[in-house]
Amino acid sequence: MKRGIPFMWHRLACMVTAGLVALIVLFQPGLANAESRPTLLVMGDSLSAAYGIEQDQGWVRLLERRLDDQAQVVNASISGETTGGGLERFESVLDQHAPDIVLLELGGNDGLRGLPPAQMRENLAGMIEQSQSADAEVLLLGIDIPPNYGQAYRDAFTGVYRTLADEYDVALLPFLLEGIALDRALMQSDGIHPTAEAQPLILENVWPMVEPLLEQAH
Repeated sequence: MKRGIPFMWHRLACMVTAGLVALIVLFQPGLANAESRPTLLVMGDSLSAAYGIEQDQGWVRLLERRLDDQAQVVNASISGETTGGGLERFESVLDQHAPDIVLLELGGNDGLRGLPPAQMRENLAGMIEQSQSADAEVLLLGIDIPPNYGQAYRDAFTGVYRTLADEYDVALLPFLLEGIALDRALMQSDGIHPTAEAQPLILENVWPMVEPLLEQAH
């Protein structure tokens, strides 16, 4: 009987500890919901990295605020990033964050540098394929460029997004800066990057495409 007493006390202590843990999770729903929230990864360039403005003003941060506790947002955007640079680091980013949704906002710097659209297509396709292999939904955020390299180049460039969306059956926002890019009041002095005032408008362009993907992820 004496040997049984310590065992009973140990068992009782374990039961009490388990009960306390359950109560903590019950009264702190954030802990319980953290595992169930989908993760949304933004893989972009300066347009998503809040270039020239405060980080809190960028459209990705505004998206995070709108989602509140509905999803975890990871912004892996880097100013100056090309599709080639994005592809080089994409596998490690994907492994680290295991996203349910991937927003690909890359290509603008390829176009500004006159890089081959065929190579841009191959790079984006690689990221789409890796995302789909990881069971993540993909949203392509397209961009347009000035006709500095000729209309034929511009058409080939913008056509990459539509071709990829059709080939891989992914969602596409044809032009991230629709209603913004041609309004000088909404663009910084370089004529390339949107102002802080433009960021809520970018979010409104993106949101109708993101919302159904979130519903699928829940």
